[in-house]
Amino acid sequence: MPTTLTVNGQTQTLDLPDDMPLLWVLREGLDLTGTKFGCGIASCGACTVHLDGEAVRSCQIPLSAAAGAQVVTIEGLGQPQALHRLQAAWVRHQVAQCGYCQSGQIMQTAALLIANPNPTDAEIDEAMSGNLYRCGTYPRIRGAVKDAANRLAEV
Repeated sequence: MPTTLTVNGQTQTLDLPDDMPLLWVLREGLDLTGTKFGCGIASCGACTVHLDGEAVRSCQIPLSAAAGAQVVTIEGLGQPQALHRLQAAWVRHQVAQCGYCQSGQIMQTAALLIANPNPTDAEIDEAMSGNLYRCGTYPRIRGAVKDAANRLAEV
């Protein structure tokens, strides 16, 4: 039975298995490859997307749980020609090293800024504690989040 959901503002009706993880629906069913597979057990955060405004690990969300929902991926947050202020801050602060986990990092911090437009260092660290990365750019992440928060205040 087809499942309907909204992805990046576009209504999608998909005839895929109800138990297919949202990660694979996005990557294989909709060719939205910005969301990455990391661990497959919701521990690393590389697959983070927004589901009805909440940051979730798409590798553990079955398609059936996303039926009727609003999904936002890194592609829906911003595009190379029109970066979201958080993506632009990531570039300005040279956060990324290899870049593999960055879409999940950015989606997690975007949810943080929606919930808390002016987070402290401790709140940033807490929000990001579930996203694993090996590049060691923690201070750059904090700087980029604060930069994006300041730009939000300017709007």
